[in-house]
Amino acid sequence: MAAEPLSNGATHLSVPGRYILPVHKRPSSSVNGKWALPVVDLGGDDDGTIAEEIVRAGREFGFFQVVNHGVPEEVMGAMMRAAEEFFALPADEKMKYYSNDGKKLPRFHTSLRNGTGEEVLYWRDCLKLGCHLPEWPDKPRGLGAALEPYTAAVRAAARRVLRLAAVGLGLEEEHFEGSLSGGGMMNVNHYPPCPDPRLTLGAGPHCDPGLVTVLMENVGGGLQMLLHGDGDAGGGGMMWVDVDAAPGALVVNFGHQMEVVSNGRLRSAEHRAVTGARAARTSLATFVWPEPGCTVAPAQELVLAAGEGPLYKPYSYGEFLAVYVAEGGVREAVMAHLKH
Repeated sequence: MAAEPLSNGATHLSVPGRYILPVHKRPSSSVNGKWALPVVDLGGDDDGTIAEEIVRAGREFGFFQVVNHGVPEEVMGAMMRAAEEFFALPADEKMKYYSNDGKKLPRFHTSLRNGTGEEVLYWRDCLKLGCHLPEWPDKPRGLGAALEPYTAAVRAAARRVLRLAAVGLGLEEEHFEGSLSGGGMMNVNHYPPCPDPRLTLGAGPHCDPGLVTVLMENVGGGLQMLLHGDGDAGGGGMMWVDVDAAPGALVVNFGHQMEVVSNGRLRSAEHRAVTGARAARTSLATFVWPEPGCTVAPAQELVLAAGEGPLYKPYSYGEFLAVYVAEGGVREAVMAHLKH
């Protein structure tokens, strides 16, 4: 039986059993404070310096925040208001778009935990939209008008990040253009207040499947990343940390395809979402990824320049997605399929 979306109005005084994670997968007692994301100013004049900053953040963390990104504040505000209004619609309006078909767009659904075969749910509802906007829900009335300028501006910011990442890696500026970045989608995520955030997650640990993800959120405190102790962060081992971004900034992270194309020089960032007891959180994640038939492989220039063999074998992005879904997005399992 399909679960009822959380935003449909049911009041939960406790966490229903289907949302409760096994003890070792719960978020309680696993966070070691907050962490300030590296800040990259995309509005600067020195592209070489900006490229170095992007590659440094990608190598050490896979996460950073961008300011002066070119997405107007009023465009961001209109898009967030429309997103919040969608989840506040009456249930019958939202359920017109409800589907468990992962290929359908637009698609409204509640979040099933993948990779286990168990009926354990994450504390999240989601509206999936195609980035090329062939269709969107007709309510709320301002959604379509907000989506077009927001999507165009965010994808332009993502393209600038990809061009600068290419420069910082020593590749041609256009390396990521064309079919390698021709696909994409937007997840509009909604995390209602949770009666006991210690027992469940909004989204489980995963790396994003594409090249780069650009995130906007209405309130902070939900995104966490797995911080590795082998970078400038210091310390040893790994720990989950809360990720904070400045007001008006966009959060950027690299996905599996960037790690492969860079031959391991840039990190695909593992992250998750936790829930909160008091306030609902809404976030918009815009994914840029290859077209399904695109062949993905380490850049030859990087392999030859380093005098090392490719760490990953070539594959089509469609093949990768089948693996990603089958493995539930679990980083180690997915990467094991890609390595030589």
